[in-house]
Amino acid sequence: MMTEYSVEVENLGKDFGPVRALNTVSFQVRSGSYFVLLGPSGGGKTTILRLIGGFERPSRGHVRLMGQDVTGLPPNKRGSTMVFQNYALFPHMNVERNVGYGLKLRRLPKQEIRERMEAMLEMVGLAGLNRRMPNELSGGQQQRVQLARSLVLGTDILLLDEPLASLDAKLRKEMCLELKHIQERVGITFLHVTHNQEEAMTIADRIAVIADGDLIEEAAPREIYETPQTSFTAGFIGENNLFRGRIEKVEADHVTAVLSAGKVRVPRRGLEVSEEQEVTVSIRSELLTLTASPPEGDGNQSLPAEFVEQVFLGLTTNYLAKLEDGQQVLARGIGEGEGESFAPGAPLHIVWETKDGLLLVK
Repeated sequence: MMTEYSVEVENLGKDFGPVRALNTVSFQVRSGSYFVLLGPSGGGKTTILRLIGGFERPSRGHVRLMGQDVTGLPPNKRGSTMVFQNYALFPHMNVERNVGYGLKLRRLPKQEIRERMEAMLEMVGLAGLNRRMPNELSGGQQQRVQLARSLVLGTDILLLDEPLASLDAKLRKEMCLELKHIQERVGITFLHVTHNQEEAMTIADRIAVIADGDLIEEAAPREIYETPQTSFTAGFIGENNLFRGRIEKVEADHVTAVLSAGKVRVPRRGLEVSEEQEVTVSIRSELLTLTASPPEGDGNQSLPAEFVEQVFLGLTTNYLAKLEDGQQVLARGIGEGEGESFAPGAPLHIVWETKDGLLLVK
């Protein structure tokens, strides 16, 4: 029976001897959704996935899958399957034998195995490659075989541990979209671990940011990108400029923050703050512009700086400037841009609309 949440993690933690790999983490994954654990390497993402899959025993806390407490159950009793970073295919078996292996262990009739195997190969785009050996396949094709081998078992939850890490950038983008389309077709829960933010943004319905053994925050991709709740997330997601300072004045809808390079007004966004409180102001790079003169009026904010360089990246161009205290600031524009030109070392102002400033207190 389908439950509202297919995965429920409650106060889950893991110690490896004296080393604490995972502190205390709790979250829920809605059934039939694509949920991504995103964060830097060594932050605890894969540990969480292995605890959910039963490949590690937790030091504390509980795991419930489809409403059942499975904390003490082995992997084959959990109703989940795992897709590993290294393809983990049997090198002596061809594609169809690799895909059908789990069904064979269940002693299903040969005809049923063949029908389910053929349907799954069709779904993952490998129809007609039944007889190929793993060493005759590309990296993307091998990953599709492993995906088919997991999906053919018909479990409710698929766990994916950095499944695209071994692929080149172009193939990774293609497989991101393919994974999302497959998840939508099969309708089961995908729980995916990655350190790649573009990958996470492409596929996820929800993202949980994991770092230093903690769940930092969880939200939909657009919320994570546009309105992160912590300075860590703002620094990890996208290309945000973070300015540290303190609050000088608190108003109903705004605060005045004193930064090393000057004072700025920032939307308060309902936060409970006080004067002299230390805060971070975050501005996304694509919301910044560089001008020779400071703007007029309250609709814009600016800080004095000097130009460093510009880097053309094809679709976008990065403009680097430096504040008086040496902090570098990144502004990003489409193409080569049509704004003002500056020579290295030229004085300028970095400018943004007041509404685009994001106040962070964590």
